Amino acid sequence: MIVICLVMAGINLYGQDRLTGETFTTRSEVIATHGMACTSQPLATQAALDVMKAGGNAIDAAIAANAVLGLVEPTGNGIGGDLFAIVWDAESEQLYGLNASGRSPKSLTLDYFIENGYDHIPSTGPLPVSVPGCVDGWFELHGRFGKMPMKKVLAPAIGYARDGFPLTEVIAFSWGRNARYLSGFPNVADVYMPGGEAPGKGDIFRNPALANTLETIAKKGRDAFYKGEIAHTISDFIKEQGGFLGYEDLSSHTSEWVEPMSANYRGYDVWELPPNGQGIAALQILQILEGYDIAGMGFGSAAYIHHFTEAKKLAFEDRAKYYADPAFNALDFRNLISDEYAAQRRELLDSDRAARTYDAGEIEQGNTIYLTVADEAGNMVSLIQSNYRGMGSGMCPPGLGFILQDRGELFSLEEGHYNVYEPGKRPFHTIIPAFITKDGQPLVSFGLMGGSMQPQGHAQVVVNIVDFGMNLQEAGDAPRIRHSGSSQPTGEEMRDGGVLNLESGIDYKEIRRLMGMGHKVKFSFGGFGGYQAIMRDPETGVLYGASESRKDGQAAGW
Repeated sequence: MIVICLVMAGINLYGQDRLTGETFTTRSEVIATHGMACTSQPLATQAALDVMKAGGNAIDAAIAANAVLGLVEPTGNGIGGDLFAIVWDAESEQLYGLNASGRSPKSLTLDYFIENGYDHIPSTGPLPVSVPGCVDGWFELHGRFGKMPMKKVLAPAIGYARDGFPLTEVIAFSWGRNARYLSGFPNVADVYMPGGEAPGKGDIFRNPALANTLETIAKKGRDAFYKGEIAHTISDFIKEQGGFLGYEDLSSHTSEWVEPMSANYRGYDVWELPPNGQGIAALQILQILEGYDIAGMGFGSAAYIHHFTEAKKLAFEDRAKYYADPAFNALDFRNLISDEYAAQRRELLDSDRAARTYDAGEIEQGNTIYLTVADEAGNMVSLIQSNYRGMGSGMCPPGLGFILQDRGELFSLEEGHYNVYEPGKRPFHTIIPAFITKDGQPLVSFGLMGGSMQPQGHAQVVVNIVDFGMNLQEAGDAPRIRHSGSSQPTGEEMRDGGVLNLESGIDYKEIRRLMGMGHKVKFSFGGFGGYQAIMRDPETGVLYGASESRKDGQAAGW
């Protein structure tokens, strides 16, 4: 009881207070000059560094790290999923955005779901499976910016898949839960539960089938995945399971280079990718918060947490209504992040009372891994990749060594909804990379995994750095806010004000104030994301890396 009370009071029991005076447990940033990699698993971080030391650039290293993560952390990502990236190219001194998300099967229609009595798309089985965009994303990034041959880029992942690697603690915990949940689907137990049990912390795991798949991709290129034997294996398997994803869906797949979108927050340009992802929700939150003296409120104060939560509610109502594949509507999403629109939405916010609900605004027509890498030349990559729900749909094509994503679950079945299911359409996406520039120069490449926590986390990291003066590591370690229960992108509405989830470290008197303002406060031990970040000093080129302790991650440089 004493321990619980002290934690709720914000007293740090588990580590010495930093020299900077922060009361929460944190550690020093990693600082280097030649290169930096921050991922959610140390073997992936080391693979990225090895690639750069061998002559590759940040783009090569990011692909290598992602390939390793698909093996060592299949609970969050893999080549059965989608990918998004923001790249700062040092040569052209520009930001580039890549949307490597896949589309729904062309032979599956909304009528199928209606006629068969579905009120939502299931999270497992063949129906939520959309085209996996990850591999095409790798080759798009590599073809435009890469330097090292793909055979060498994928070699670390192939080696670990053949020789084996020991599981880390957090991943092992999720692995056990995911594998048991999906073990009834064909091939899942054979790949992920060798000997009938999920491997535990420190156990050596091998995936020779995935090694073979990656080797084929490395030798024959992206078409080996989308037009060769692998594509036929995926298509045949899904159809055997009663699904609709076909060879034509795979062979016609393309990624899309998109223009990143930005909002200026107190002199810092924060960049996100446009929908079908949810990145601009972070920009909407920041645009609303800029109208308040957040620094004067103080970190962890009831005033700050209240204003942040209400700004999030406002942004997420628009997220639920408007965020969808722009190829299927004529929305101009820039209206959502304009100063004028933010001012209109801000007028709805009561500084003293939590709202039970907000309506979406009117605009004019128009489990995941995150990693970031920077090299000595000044290139920086912000990359996020996911299967969606942990290991994904449970659809594990024979002999390939991976599970296909279940992103299609996020389509709405409500006719007329912007995100309603349609053939050949990209579903609403939760995974979002982020970037910050200052005066036109690259400053921070960062991301924070975890479903609807992601835009909330992005906004909190920016506020921690800009308003509260935290360094890169502290900005990720600081106790987080997660509001849940607002309207969902599937069309489902929540009208009870939702729940405010808080990590330990928030002063209890502030929590009492929040409750008095009408917030339903709950303490939660999970679901607050997994943060990685790299900051580049624009004057010296020195790189600062951060990786939070909520995951098994590592920031490292040389």
